[in-house]
Amino acid sequence: MPLRDAERGRHLVLTLVSYIFYGWWSPWFTLLMLGSTAVDYVCGGVIARNGAGDGMRRAALWTSVVANLGALAFFKYAVFFAENANALLWFGGLGGWEMLAFLTQVVLPVGISFYTFQSMSYSIDLYRGHARPARSFVEFACYVSMFPQLVAGPIVRYGSVAEQLRARRHTVEGFVEGFTRFNFGFAKKILIANPAGNIADLCFSAGEGSLGPLAAWVGVTAFAFQIYFDFSGYSDMAIGLGRMFGFRFPENFRAPYRSTSITDFWRRWHISLSGFLRDYLYIPLGGNRRGRGRTAVNLMAVMLIGGLWHGAQWTFVIWGGIHGVMLAVERALGRDAWNSRLPGPIRVAITFVVLLVSWVFFRSESLEVALRYVGALFGGGEWSPTASLLRGMVLTPANVVVLVAAALTTWVLPGTKAFLSRITVSKVLLGMILLFVSVRAMFLQGFNPFLYFQF
Repeated sequence: MPLRDAERGRHLVLTLVSYIFYGWWSPWFTLLMLGSTAVDYVCGGVIARNGAGDGMRRAALWTSVVANLGALAFFKYAVFFAENANALLWFGGLGGWEMLAFLTQVVLPVGISFYTFQSMSYSIDLYRGHARPARSFVEFACYVSMFPQLVAGPIVRYGSVAEQLRARRHTVEGFVEGFTRFNFGFAKKILIANPAGNIADLCFSAGEGSLGPLAAWVGVTAFAFQIYFDFSGYSDMAIGLGRMFGFRFPENFRAPYRSTSITDFWRRWHISLSGFLRDYLYIPLGGNRRGRGRTAVNLMAVMLIGGLWHGAQWTFVIWGGIHGVMLAVERALGRDAWNSRLPGPIRVAITFVVLLVSWVFFRSESLEVALRYVGALFGGGEWSPTASLLRGMVLTPANVVVLVAAALTTWVLPGTKAFLSRITVSKVLLGMILLFVSVRAMFLQGFNPFLYFQF
C-alpha cells in the first residue's frame, strides 16, 4: 500500500473510532460535529486559495467564526438566555414568553466548547498564515474528532498538530510512554479527585446554618483538589492516549497551585484555554498595547468570557470577574505589588486562598448558595447543632488521608510531566500498579463524574 494511502487509512480508522466514541452519548450529536467540521474545512479551502486582502478570504473567516460561535451560543446559552429573558419580562409586568419555553429544553452536546474552538482555530490559523491547509477532509475530520482529547481537552490548535497529522510515527517507546502517562492520570482521577469530590459535595449540599467555618474551608479545599486532579488527570490520560497513537499534545497544567499570583496561576492552569483566549481574543482586542486602562478592560473582558465559556450561570461570570479584577490589579501594580517582598511560600498560600474563594462561585449551583457558603467561610450565618455533626462527617480519618495525599501531590511531589520525563522500568511498573488499584477502586466507588465533560 502506498504511504499516502496508508496515512489516509490511519486517519480514517481514528476518525471512525472517534465518532463511535463521541456518538456513544448521543448519535445525533455527531451530526453537529460533522457539520462544524465541514463548514471549517470548506472555509479553510477558500482562505487557502485566495490571497491576502481578498474579500472572499475574509468572508470565509467570518463564516467560520460565526458558524462555530453561533452553534456554541445556541446550545450552551439558550437556556440561560430564556430564563433571564423571562425573568426580566416578569419583573417588568409583561409575563413570560411562551415562545422562549422551547429553549429551556435544549440539551448541551458533550465537549462542544472544546471541538468548536479546535475546528475554528483551523480557519484562523490559515488566515494568519500559521498553518498549511489539510490535504483531505478525512485528515481534517481526524484532527477535529480525535477521541483522546475530544470531550475535555486540552484544546489542540490545528497549527500545533498539522505536521503530526501528515507524518507521525508509532513506536514501542512512544506507546509505553503514553500508556504510563495514562495510568498516572487515571490514578489522579480515581484515587484523589473522586474521594475529594465526595467531601466537597457533602459541604456544598449542607443546609443553611449547618456549615461552620472549618468544614467550609475543608469543603472548598476538597473541591479545589477535585477539579484540579479531575481535569489534570483527564489531560494526562488524553496526552497519554495521544502519545500511544503517535501524537504529542500540548501540556495543560504546570503545578497551578504553586502559583505566587493569579497572573502566575493562568500561566499554569488550563494552559491550552489560556493560550487560546490570549491569542484569539486578548491580543486582537489590543492586549496591553493601549495603556493601563484599556489593558484592564481587555483583561476583564477576556476573563468574563472565559467564565461564560465554562457555563451559562451568573456564578461563572462572577468567578471570571474575580480573576479579571485580580489580573488587572496585578498588571497595574507590576513589581510594586504589596506582596512582592513576601517569602514565596506565603505568596503561594495567599494566592491559594484567593483561588478558594473564587472556586466557591465556580462550584455553587446558584448565587444564593455561593454567598451563603462565602459567609460560612468567614464565620457568618446562623449556627445549629448540625454544624458540629457535619464537621465530624467531613473530618473522618479516611477523608483526612485523602486530603493529605492530595496536598502532598500538589505541593511536594514532582508533577506528572517532570516525573515521567524519563521513562524507566520502575516507573512503568508503578504506573501499572496504580492502574490496577484504580480500576479496583473505580468499581467500588458510587461517585465517578468527569467535571469538564459538562463544559
